[in-house]
Amino acid sequence: MTGSAQQYLATHPGANQVVMAAYGQPRGEAASNIRNYFTAHPNEYYDLRGILAPIGDTERQCNVTALPPHLESAYHEFMAG
Repeated sequence: MTGSAQQYLATHPGANQVVMAAYGQPRGEAASNIRNYFTAHPNEYYDLRGILAPIGDTERQCNVTALPPHLESAYHEFMAG
């Protein structure tokens, strides 16, 4: 996770809680919990999406994968909305 994303989550305890809890949950449950939280808090979704967007930009521009596989799929699912 980027430093900016960590700073954002530190000031948004609800978002931080759901994201940190997702690390220990089965993938489907984690995806559902994150989706439900950010659907209910769209401003936080768009804030965090904007913070994380440069990861995808870098991957496309440099033709690289910037994240480990387990985070890569979560990242793309989050960015897709």
